[in-house]
Amino acid sequence: MNRKEFRDLASPAAAREAIDSLALAGGVERVSLEEARGRVLAERLDADRDVPGFDRASLDGYALRARDTFGADEADPARLEVVGEVHAGEEPAVDLETGQAVEISTGAVMPPGADAMVPVERTDTADDGETVLIRTAVAPGDNVMFAGADVAAGERALGPGTRITPRDIGLLSALGIDEVPVRAPPTVGIVSTGDELVRPGEDLESASGEIYDVNSYTIAAGVEDAGGEAVLYPHAGDDQDEMERVLREAAAECDLVLSSGSTSASAVDVIYRVIEEQGELLLHGVRVKPGKPMLVGRLDDSAYVGLPGYPVSAMMVFRTFVAPAIREAAGLPEPETATVTGRMARQERYDEGRLRLMPVGLVETGAGGGEEAGDAAGETLVYPVDKGSGATTSLAHADGVVEVDPDTDYLEAGESVTVRLFSPDVRPPTLLGVGEDDPTLNRLLDRLERPRYLPVGSRPGLRRLREETPDVAVVAGPLEREVGAATAAESERADRRAIDAAELGRWEREWGLVVPQGNPAGIDGLTDLVDRDLRFVNRTTDSGLRTSLERALEDLAAERDADRAALTDSIDGFEVALRAHESPARKVLAGDADVALGLAETAADLEMGFVSLGSQPVRVLANPDRTGKDDVGTLERALEDLDAT
Repeated sequence: MNRKEFRDLASPAAAREAIDSLALAGGVERVSLEEARGRVLAERLDADRDVPGFDRASLDGYALRARDTFGADEADPARLEVVGEVHAGEEPAVDLETGQAVEISTGAVMPPGADAMVPVERTDTADDGETVLIRTAVAPGDNVMFAGADVAAGERALGPGTRITPRDIGLLSALGIDEVPVRAPPTVGIVSTGDELVRPGEDLESASGEIYDVNSYTIAAGVEDAGGEAVLYPHAGDDQDEMERVLREAAAECDLVLSSGSTSASAVDVIYRVIEEQGELLLHGVRVKPGKPMLVGRLDDSAYVGLPGYPVSAMMVFRTFVAPAIREAAGLPEPETATVTGRMARQERYDEGRLRLMPVGLVETGAGGGEEAGDAAGETLVYPVDKGSGATTSLAHADGVVEVDPDTDYLEAGESVTVRLFSPDVRPPTLLGVGEDDPTLNRLLDRLERPRYLPVGSRPGLRRLREETPDVAVVAGPLEREVGAATAAESERADRRAIDAAELGRWEREWGLVVPQGNPAGIDGLTDLVDRDLRFVNRTTDSGLRTSLERALEDLAAERDADRAALTDSIDGFEVALRAHESPARKVLAGDADVALGLAETAADLEMGFVSLGSQPVRVLANPDRTGKDDVGTLERALEDLDAT
């Protein structure tokens, strides 16, 4: 009797390596939004429009020109003529002029000419019924959610590897996306072997040693739970020819074939011979209990894993070795518990006296990379993610919720909190980045495993890096201007912190003025912006582009021996700014402005004209305590590749 003896059993690590070497991915398919929940994105999705797509009122009240309210207070209210009303879902029918106001509903389109709105609580209606009394002064942009404030056109909406959740469905819906590219689940053929097996529902002859086929159904359920698509095949007997026929049929139709039984060293357990003779046997036997008789190999173009025959052993091996590989191929994370305890990354004040459900994100401080990397796990930091109740991305960027008691005035930095995860399989990002929005950065992030990037702007990005919340901050423009310290001592400390940060790399980007194709207004440079009557769209003060623009205006003011404030006052639209690199340009594209602050790459992508004002560096700065994290290293290597090209 010939027997196959187990010799030199493989370690569990070697078994995992063998399975990882198999190609299990099922490819890419496109599905409708209705079918997208729970699926995994195969490629990055960028916003192709601003959300909201128009400037809208944040409250019920009156839309007006901010300058008409200057100096208004309770004792001396501004008196404005009410010339109409605008409700949500309708186009304004009036162009606002000086001294006029329009009654407006929450979410309604701001009428042309209006740059702010006043909530109804701060107004009174005059006796004539045609005049409103404004009891407070407002600045341009107050109580207005500008186009792109939630999601900006050109912004990285969702990255590859994102498992689509209901909150992501909301984001995709807001962007008008009705079909998404997702990873096709790996198809897994399941073959139970043994002459003694009978399918449930069929007659069973216990006297002959027959047993019901338990493994086919339990393993199929495990495959589906892990994100694969299970395909059951008729069970194969112990005859080698029949076993080979069934296995080859499954291999021709599936990405992975799982068999159970016929893997031990018994003379009648011959499945390893089929794999040796007709495929490639990578491993036979693992140092685990239960589950020693395990096979790993290839059969034709399919991956193959042989599980033990005993149901408990089969499921233990499946859960330990195979399910993680299926989840990885399907793009699904390892499951975790439904709650996580972490430490607040920074102080968060709250004194409204109500129960607060605070969306939060998680970031791990450990180096990663296994035991040899040192502190692999580190600790979990919890940071608030809240852009307001009207912003879809508050939940898209969050991992869970912290319930803040009504009696809590603030959460201290370092305080322990419990996070209720959105789902048990939520995992912290492999890299948390904050800072400047940039198209080159979007491409770099695609090379990371599971990154999260918050485009908060250069100044807030550097500030959060000093607070030690993110792994990296992306800062554009003159670095010393981003520090923005209020005192000399604070400036010195901030500069020192900026210097202490590890610079992973940088690139240059060309910035300037985005104009319509062909530059019909003949704009040559910054002097046209100051001296001519042009409608301008700016970036927010947090942006590195805004910093470079203000530096250029300072230089122009010095050249003219003029006050910089006077120059900015002469620019129509300088103080009403938009977020993200593409939003201002799209205002010009739509005919709502003559010129916008932007990037040469943005102008090229939108097929628009561009007037260069120079180049600025974009730096990627890392928290010096996190440089050992795997994805920080991956990002650094990606930056080196960028330099090489």
